[in-house]
Amino acid sequence: MAGSKHGAVMLVAIVIAAALFPTIPSTHAAASATTPKKPRLGASTLPTPAVVDGGGSRFSSVVFPLHGDVYPQGLFYAAMTIGDPPKPYFLDVDTGSDLTWLQCDAPCLHCTKGPHPLYKPVRNKLVSCQDPVCLAVQRATLSGKGRGCKPNEQCDYVVKYADHGSSTGVLIRDGFTLRLSNGSLARPHLAFGCGYDQQDTAGSAPAAMDGVLGLGNGKASILSQLSDAGLTRNVIGHCLGRHGGGYLFFGDGLVPSSGVTWVPMSRSTISGNHYSPGQASFYFGAQALGVKQQQMIFDSGSSFTYFAMQPYQALLNAIMKDLSGKPLKDARDDPALPVCWKGPKPFKSITDLRKYFKSLVLNFVSGKKALMEIPPENYLVITKPGNVCLGILNGTEVGLRELNLVGDISMQDMMVVYNNEKQQIGWVRTNCDRLPNADEWDGFEEGHCQPQYGSISIIPDPDQCPASYIQ
Repeated sequence: MAGSKHGAVMLVAIVIAAALFPTIPSTHAAASATTPKKPRLGASTLPTPAVVDGGGSRFSSVVFPLHGDVYPQGLFYAAMTIGDPPKPYFLDVDTGSDLTWLQCDAPCLHCTKGPHPLYKPVRNKLVSCQDPVCLAVQRATLSGKGRGCKPNEQCDYVVKYADHGSSTGVLIRDGFTLRLSNGSLARPHLAFGCGYDQQDTAGSAPAAMDGVLGLGNGKASILSQLSDAGLTRNVIGHCLGRHGGGYLFFGDGLVPSSGVTWVPMSRSTISGNHYSPGQASFYFGAQALGVKQQQMIFDSGSSFTYFAMQPYQALLNAIMKDLSGKPLKDARDDPALPVCWKGPKPFKSITDLRKYFKSLVLNFVSGKKALMEIPPENYLVITKPGNVCLGILNGTEVGLRELNLVGDISMQDMMVVYNNEKQQIGWVRTNCDRLPNADEWDGFEEGHCQPQYGSISIIPDPDQCPASYIQ
């Protein structure tokens, strides 16, 4: 979960609805007393966009710059503005779970110090049990055992992640400030988790994030809520930069018209409701690994890629055989990365690895020529001492059983699109360092922290924005 991603964390989540906490106290006075930030110098020169309430508009798209990297930060995150007045929060981008949540002063029983002050809930923004989003959470988690609370009660939740971290809280509905590609400014009120008890595998260390941005295909996800409000198509895409950064988009405005490899979304007892392109065969170089086809899941909440025991061991054996006679020796660098090698001299660039390692190829059987090439730079990590480590890990050993996760490392410099309307997943190689047609998208001016608008009283400062945005 947020704050511990570097330790090979998976944000594949199981949400459990439970009435564990008494109704949160009213914090209306504290929330209304918060002083809005002054506009950043020069922000007033930006055009003042129209404001829509989140309903009744034609479909548009929303784009967010991403920050972070696979190594050493171990996560990619987006800055979003939430509340009234709107305040910035850093959210870990996770396609492996539905529920978005923020660390929350309700008051907080167990929270780690994050980049921003805790979100302060207001009593009249509580989501009740009869709310459709709460019902979706209940249906997804109680497996037909009935609803977990009465209609007029608040909607409590527990979300647990594969790294044994968790968030416990209550559902809240508040405004999200979004700049649409059609030039309007939307402030839809969306339901998300107010997390007052976070159990993190990182212990009491400061959290890198304020929460998690759940982008799964369930009704509780932010994406589904935006689609239901008529703001965007039920389509999401991300492009994770190999050198860090990238972008995230809601809607189909950035989806290429050609060149994308498409496969149907798959549903199985193994993949559940996660984004799955179905089963794949494994090849290392031109040679089949000789293992049975495996169900795959795409999960941006996982720093690294995880294979079940059989394909993992087959891949490791193939790599070791291929390295026989080459000047690489075993090394021990990072407890999260157990398989590493040391070269004749420290590796400085990922391109230095291509003469030693071959590409891994996944052949998805549900598509026509649906190949995903994973070159060495998309499964290897160069550590600070200059050694190289395998960024594909044994998922069976960490409790994933037969799940096979394609994580951030293997999706770098690749646009991945999840089209929930057409029930398709697509990917295409591209440079994620720059947004396609960036000049056509307002709000990405250099120096602004997650699109800034003249009508929103927020200024970037060192405590609120990524370092790359501070001039």
